Parts: sequence; C-alpha cells; structure tokens
Amino acid sequence: MKFLSTTAMSRAILAGGIFCAGTGVVHAQTQASEQTAPAAVNDSNPGDIVVTAQKREERVQDIPLAVQVLGGAALEAQGIREFSDLTRAAPSLLIRPSEQPVNASISIRGIGTFAFSPSVEPSVAVQIDDVPVQFLARAFADLSDIERIEVLRGPQSTLYGRSASAGLINIVTQAPTKEFSGHIGGLVTTDEEYGANGSLSGPLTDRLAFRVSANYNKFEGNVRNLGTGDKVNGREIFSVRGKVVWDPTDWLNVEGQISYIDGSTTIGRPFIRVSPAARLRGVAANGPSVFAPGVTFGENNRDVVNNINSGTDYYDFAQSLKLSADLGFASLISITAWDHFNQFDILDQDESAIAALDNRQSGTFDVHAFSQELRLVSPGNNPFRYTVGLFYSDLDVTRDFTRGPFFSQADWYSTNGTKQYAGFGQVEYDLAENTTLIGGVRVGKNKIYVSFDDRRGGTFFAGDSSKSYETYKLGVQQKLGPDAMAFLTYATGHKGEAYDVGTGFNASRLVPVRPETSKDWQLGVKTQFANRRVTLNATIFNTTFDDFQAQGIETLSDGTINFRLANVGKLRTRGVELEGGVRVGEDFNLGGGVTYTDAKIRSFPFAQCYAGQSAAQGCTGSPARQDLAGFRPAQAPEWKLSLSGDYTPRLTDTLRGVLQAAYNYQSKINFNINNDPESIQEGYGVLNLSAGVRSPEQGWEIIGFVNNVFNKQYFINIANSFGNQGNAQAVQSYLPRDFNRYGGVRASYKF
Repeated sequence: MKFLSTTAMSRAILAGGIFCAGTGVVHAQTQASEQTAPAAVNDSNPGDIVVTAQKREERVQDIPLAVQVLGGAALEAQGIREFSDLTRAAPSLLIRPSEQPVNASISIRGIGTFAFSPSVEPSVAVQIDDVPVQFLARAFADLSDIERIEVLRGPQSTLYGRSASAGLINIVTQAPTKEFSGHIGGLVTTDEEYGANGSLSGPLTDRLAFRVSANYNKFEGNVRNLGTGDKVNGREIFSVRGKVVWDPTDWLNVEGQISYIDGSTTIGRPFIRVSPAARLRGVAANGPSVFAPGVTFGENNRDVVNNINSGTDYYDFAQSLKLSADLGFASLISITAWDHFNQFDILDQDESAIAALDNRQSGTFDVHAFSQELRLVSPGNNPFRYTVGLFYSDLDVTRDFTRGPFFSQADWYSTNGTKQYAGFGQVEYDLAENTTLIGGVRVGKNKIYVSFDDRRGGTFFAGDSSKSYETYKLGVQQKLGPDAMAFLTYATGHKGEAYDVGTGFNASRLVPVRPETSKDWQLGVKTQFANRRVTLNATIFNTTFDDFQAQGIETLSDGTINFRLANVGKLRTRGVELEGGVRVGEDFNLGGGVTYTDAKIRSFPFAQCYAGQSAAQGCTGSPARQDLAGFRPAQAPEWKLSLSGDYTPRLTDTLRGVLQAAYNYQSKINFNINNDPESIQEGYGVLNLSAGVRSPEQGWEIIGFVNNVFNKQYFINIANSFGNQGNAQAVQSYLPRDFNRYGGVRASYKF
C-alpha cells in the first residue's frame, strides 16, 4: 500500500506537462468563462449565471429553486481543493469527513445521513456532469477542472430520484472550448502541500472539439504519527479527464467523457481529552503514558502513536456518453454512464503502538455503477414547458472486511446493490404574463439485494426486496418586475429501503428498513436591481422527515442487544436563507449568504445512549436507550455564514492587482446524533486572504495567500473512545486542512 508514496512524483511531472483547466468566475451575478465548443455555446447575457438545476439551461434568477452557485475561480480563491471544503462556501451545507469517505456525511439545512451501512443512500445526492454519483465515496475522490457547483436545497427527488431527499450538489466540469486554449498552474504552501494542474482544449475540426485536463496534489498531513515517524492526515491524488464534443449534423450533438482518478489518504485522530484513569482495553498497565507515549493531550494536540498509518487507497475509472438530438419541437437527450470505484482502507483500531494489542481493521470496497437516462426537453421560451424522462440505474457494491486479532474480531464478505426504474416529468405553464404554475411527478421502483458471508461464524444470509414509490412537486412562480420574482413550492422526497450491512449481520437484518420520506414547503424571493449590479435572494423553508433512517437500538428474539440501522423517528427543519452579491464596480465584487436553521428531532424514542451516559442523564431501560425528542440533530448549526470579496484594481495598462478575502462562520454543532456532550464543536469563524498580480492580456497571474489568518483551531469531526479506554474519558479529533494557519503561492498561465 502506497499511502502518499513518492512514486506518484512521476504523475506530478505528467500533470505539470499537461496544461491546466481554465475556471469560470462567479462573483455575485457575474460569470466569466471560456468560450465553449459549438454545441455548448450559451446565447444568454454574459452577465447572467446559467445553471442546469432543472435539467435545462436557465438563468439562476429565473428558476423557482433555492440554489447557490459556486464558480471555479471563486472556489480557488477560497482555497477549496477538496470536496469536503465546500462546507466553507455554502451556508446551508455541512460535510463531515470520517476515517474513510464511505462513513462521511453530507447535510443540507441540518439534515444528513447518520448511518454506517454501505447500503444506505445519502440524503443529499451528488451529480457530476449529468451523471448521478451512486456511491458517495466517489464524490470525495476529486474536485478539479470545475466550471461551477450548484447547491440545491430541499428535496430534489422528482427530477433527480433517490438520494436527493434533502438536496443535491450538481457539479459541472469545464467543457471543450471553441478556440484552441490551454492553462497550466501550480501551488506550493508553507506546510508542504504541492500541486500542479493543466489542460489543453480546442477544435479538432469545425464540428469536433476536445478537452484534456490533469491534476496532481500532495499534502503530507498536519498530524505526526510518533509510532512510525511519518506525517499523516494528508492526501495524494492524481486525476485525468478527457472530453470530446462532436456535432456530426446540425441537429445531433455527441459528448463523450472518460476520467481516471488514483489517490490515497492518511488519517490520524489525536487524543484531545483523556482522563488519567483511561486504560486501553481496560488493562491496568495500559495507562495514557503507555498507549500514547510522548503525547501531550489537549485541544491543540497534533500527535498520535499508532503501529501503522491508517488511511485509504482508491481509484476510479468512469465513462459517459451524452447524445442530444434537436427534434424541433423538443430536444431528446440520452445519458449513459459507467463507473468502477475501488477502495482499500485500513485502520489501527487500538489507536496505540502496543504490539500486544495491535488490532487492525481493513477491507476493500469494489463498486460498479451503471445508469441510463432518456429525457425530452421542450424549448425554454414556450408558454408551456416540459421535461419528461425515464431513468434506470444499477449499483453493485462488494465489501471484504476483517478485524482483529485481539478484540472485536470480524471476518466477512458481503454484496449489496440497488436497481432503480423510474419515470419522471415536470411542467411549467404560464397561466398569465407574469404567473407560472409548476407541477412535477416521479414514479419508480427500487429493487435491493444483499448477501452476507460471515466467514468467522460460518453463517450465510441472502435476501432481496422491492418497493415502488412516488414523489411530486407543486408550485407557483410570480414575476414582480423585470428583475424580481417570488415562488412558493411544495415538494416531497424519497430515500429508498436499505439493509443494515455490517459486522453482526443476522437473519433479522434481512428485513430492510423502510424508506425515508420528506415534505417541504419553500417561499422564496429573487431580486436584482441597480442594473443587475445588486442581487438579493431570500428563502423561507419548512421540511419534515418521516421514518428517518439512523442507528438505533433493538432487542432480538433471543434477548441479544444490537445497535443497528432502523427507522427511528421524525425530524423537522425550518429556517431562513439569505444570499446575494454586489458588483460595486468593474473590478470590485462582494458576495455571500447566511442561513438560520431551526432543526429539531420530533420523535426518536429508542436512540443509542452516548458513551458513559447515566440514568440520571436520560439513559434508561433494557436495553439502555434515550429519547432524543426535542434535541437538535447532528451537524445542524443554528447559524452559518459565508462572505467573500474580490478587488482587482488596474495597476498599469497591462497589469491588475488582486485582493481577495473569504470569511465563514458556523455556530455550535454536535457531530453525533446521540447528543454526546464530548462531541460538541463550539462556534468558530475562519478568514482567508489572498493578494497578487495578474496580466489579463498575457494570461498569467501569481497570488500569495494566507488561510486561517487568525489561527482559529477547530475540528471537522470528533470520536468518543470511552469504551475502548476502560470506560474513562478519551476523546479523539479529526483535524481540518487549515487546523493551523498556513500560507502559500499559486500561479497560472493561460494561452
């Protein structure tokens, strides 16, 4: 296993030899991007942000959806190079990383997925270039060559199907350009992060254009493993993507895409709060000075002591083919996609370097995904507009897992998967000149299956299930003026059945948990004024979730107590979102947003107790459980704020200065749904600053930056190891990339 191996330096040379992708710029209401190939040319006002949130190209201010758009250059200015970094730029979005991406969680408006089974669909779906990401870990693999990212808040199940009961992240990568162009860029930081990226793009013939891009990034990490002498909590990634766009006739467009990703991560979880009474596995001799020699415990600790470096190795190979035929009265679109994702993960489970307790868990995910969508889209300027389609997907996941040899032993192999069949449609009818009615429906059927071979226990289980579902959307949109409109929508969401796949699988788990459903009201206003120099949008929302899927407690028929996936209750989230921007001048833009969320668990009577919880603290019954009704769910900050500014004054006839600032604030959250007081992250704010110079005419720029200017230290996840340390306090942290202030330089050249 190569975690952050030096062999990947050859890939850095290759990445540096391919010219880097140009990125669009979205500041407030302005988007400046490269000219696209003939089939993708946008005829709208170049000052407009055009999105595909409703499966057709539309100006973002015209669609009755709560959606935030992040452009490629804006992501770069805010130092966002990983998928999990999107948390900083989107006020309604929170991404909680874990020791491996499969266990990571995405929340929108305080609602996410709080379960560990690979069979469980996420509540927030991810789509890349019109292709759904069926296995969430794939989304964390790469974030490069981005044109824009659209964050759609609230249920999107009618148009996007399963896994979108709380929202959708729509990622659009750069398209081939109409004229020959290229870009090469690089990055270096004060804490030893290095990156190179590049692209070549342009026409091959009058009807055929291409784009090839590559990206390499390496960061050793910001945690020291005193057991191996290595830095951990880092990453290394190499990715390459190729696109071709072909117009064989005036009415047919073909777009093919292929991508390959090869990466690795390491993880170190420093102990931040440890009782002197802690004893690893309850062994009297294994006190703190034995299981963590040389470590000074505290909120600033960045040291671990492990026998091995924990982490993941992964690769992904994906292809897609999009055919678009102009039939005159409508466009017929076919999108076919294949994806193969493979990940090996390993964890030093005892979190120490004690040889006699060297307990490791490791395994492999092997994932194959296929999807096919057909849709018919009417022209966008008709008084009656429609999008209708059919969708099919097939996801197969295998998991090979072992753990031991000293405790919590496990050895099993499982397969699980989902087939989905669906038909969908959405219509918009201009009832009057300024009034539009909206209606949509999706009907579908999910088929799921599971097999589980417990090689240690000598048992085998297999089962399958299928269930039909329907979701719908109703709404009205009212234009209040040339650049102002309001909308009111009601939508339902659906998240399919799931098996509780994991250690301890038994016959009772062959009964899948029921689907999770959501109902959402949204009232929004979108406005622009001062000749579209100022944008201000507001949304009020109220969403309820029934049969919420999470880890609960059950008692089996033989009296065995089990912690397992279950339909455990009801949740509600409501609040207000404000976002906007100001184009102060040609060279000065401000933007940002704020979200207030009142999220509450309405029913959760059989929730897991947190580690060490007493009866006086609400942990009662047999098996012990707590009632979480009235508490906030995990990952649900009451307030979240994101602000950014960009000032590019002219210095000479050919040079411009660059000043950029980005600030984000998040109020207190609990990382665990069980309301564990040890896993609370208090509110914090982080400021990033950039300054440099660019020559728009000559195509180069060089920018110096400082991230986390005020050195605000915070965590992106917290783990309670109470039970592993003899039932004494032992809390571990997950450190973000910017746990400590760091600086760097990024440079690029376009031609």
